[in-house]
Amino acid sequence: MPISAIILAGGRATRMGGVDKGLVQLQQKPLIQHVIKRLKPQVDEIIINANREVSQYKTLGYPVLQDENADFLGPLAGFSLGLKHAKHDYLLTVPCDSPLLPPDLAKRLMQGLIENNADIAVATSEGNVHPVFSLCKKNVLPSLTAYITNGERRVSAWQKSQRYTEVDFSDAVDAFINLNTLEDLSALELKLRN
Repeated sequence: MPISAIILAGGRATRMGGVDKGLVQLQQKPLIQHVIKRLKPQVDEIIINANREVSQYKTLGYPVLQDENADFLGPLAGFSLGLKHAKHDYLLTVPCDSPLLPPDLAKRLMQGLIENNADIAVATSEGNVHPVFSLCKKNVLPSLTAYITNGERRVSAWQKSQRYTEVDFSDAVDAFINLNTLEDLSALELKLRN
């Protein structure tokens, strides 16, 4: 089944000193390029959600969508954009700051979605839920729109209000390392070098 993906790069990156996280370098490449490299074989369409450095993101060759609401809604703004603009009936969401995401993320989330007759499948590992690593059917858009309109912002609370399932990736714990600080980035750079 064809899948669209949206890479969430619209954040303010306050813990990284306000620099645009997707463009921070890891092994001489922007983080988002590592994410694209992992995603490309898994999906049929890639969209980027970015609110700053838009022209730089456009050089990557994918559509770049900016939040429709100026009030910074967080990841749900990207979810909403993806669900509205995706060409396909399934939307995979991933953050721009997790360069080691699983090479079988889409496949395993789709399997979980189908097996559990769910509308949203979310990755977990070692008891931790990773709500921005999700696969959802486009039919959840009306409920998300209502949720946002009501002033709600919590990704997992909205997800769990739908037909929801979790998919365990405890065999790939490093896959969900997300780089929130420059220290996180240095630590991963060192780990990958060794």
